[in-house]
Amino acid sequence: MLPGKVPPKILEKLVFTHLGAGDKRVLIGSGKGIDAAAIEFGDRVLVASTDPITGAEENIGFYAIHINANDVATFGARPRWFLTSILLPETADEATLKGIVKELHENAASLGVSIVGGHTEVTPGLNRPVVVGTMLGEVNREMLVTSNGARPGDVLIVTKWIGLEGTSIIARKKRDELERTFGKKFTDRAGGLINLISVVKDALIAAKIGVNAMHDPTEGGIANGLHEMADAAGLGFKVYADRIPVREETLKICRLYGLDPLALISSGALLIAAPRKNASTVVSALEREGIHATTIGEFVGNPNVRVLVGENGEEELPQPKSDELWKLI
Repeated sequence: MLPGKVPPKILEKLVFTHLGAGDKRVLIGSGKGIDAAAIEFGDRVLVASTDPITGAEENIGFYAIHINANDVATFGARPRWFLTSILLPETADEATLKGIVKELHENAASLGVSIVGGHTEVTPGLNRPVVVGTMLGEVNREMLVTSNGARPGDVLIVTKWIGLEGTSIIARKKRDELERTFGKKFTDRAGGLINLISVVKDALIAAKIGVNAMHDPTEGGIANGLHEMADAAGLGFKVYADRIPVREETLKICRLYGLDPLALISSGALLIAAPRKNASTVVSALEREGIHATTIGEFVGNPNVRVLVGENGEEELPQPKSDELWKLI
């Protein structure tokens, strides 16, 4: 198998068929395109998500908090509690561990999140640290948004720009080469896109207005995110290439290394399925809070229609088999 997420067909065959005992209180469980689990506690819902940080070495604590918080927020829930497993290579020292936990602490505190448990060990066979996080949040039952709730005709909205996480990681790993090619200011801007990765504010604003589904497009970029959202709801989609927001830094870096920005890890962007009557209100509310938001297309009833509309008309948008970032890492 290729690096990155295991393909959906293998998940369906091997993973989703082995989920232990059933529980009626599980409102949303494991499935294609599902960011988190939702478990009923009376009039409140506990939302839980877990993700490892494997493709980054710098800022690993930052990513662990925000990537997991993003998934919880896509359910309309506010992130509250965090658990983490820190796996260190045998070459690590106390300074390595101190740097990771300091980042975890500072970024959890910035979101009002408590770190309530976890595990830390030195693991043979690793060549860099790996941090696995589990974020828990809560939301009122009536305010819950589900990953699989998109409906035919819903307007697709994306916040900020695609490829933000991938651009920031590449800018750090290839700093010397990028500075020689584009200059220091450009490279600093590209690396600074890490500061746009949280979508907690984006998601909570949209959920308050009323949306049908939200999704955080991570590995495989917006292309994979669209497929995951469509898979979860059993729908298709039509998106317009000229509406998809891409920053200059992302475009230039992708051209330099021959990468597809649509398939580059895109934490920081939020995909939203909004009822047509609410779409303009959602966009306006986000823009008022300084969050760039763009309508890029819509969901359609036929699950076989998954197209990108460009200069040559409609073309099928394939689901990426691996994230573009892995070509450089």
